[in-house]
Amino acid sequence: MSQDEGLRGITTGQLDRVLKTNVYALFWITRAALDHLPRGGAIINTTSIQAFEPSPQLLDYATTKAAILNFTQGLAQQLAPEGIRVNAVAPGPIWTPLIPATMPDEKIEQFGADTPLGRAGQPAELAPAYVFFASQEASYITGDRLGVTGGRTL
Repeated sequence: MSQDEGLRGITTGQLDRVLKTNVYALFWITRAALDHLPRGGAIINTTSIQAFEPSPQLLDYATTKAAILNFTQGLAQQLAPEGIRVNAVAPGPIWTPLIPATMPDEKIEQFGADTPLGRAGQPAELAPAYVFFASQEASYITGDRLGVTGGRTL
């Protein structure tokens, strides 16, 4: 899809692929895991800053990340009586192999520069957020999200 095409450039096939990858898969995996989660268990999903600040050129992707946040919050309410917590990590700009594969060269150099920290994060900088949500230190947190955004607000 080109930026100039916007919504008109997102085919039904592309939307279906992105929804199946980001939303359907999450739904199916979570449903399969439920029978194996004990009281005190935790589900940690990955949403994105895109759920809060959607980039026009990532409309299909951003839509799925907002759906993940909504799924997280609703499922947290549903599973709270079973003692299962559900939270989400919301990364901002993070260097992954997808960045150079999905971004024009001239934008790669500036990736993450718009954050208050002035840089993109590294994948290892996300890990503590997941570890926290999985730990007993987060035993009273459910239906929430933790932004790892370099200082950009959610």
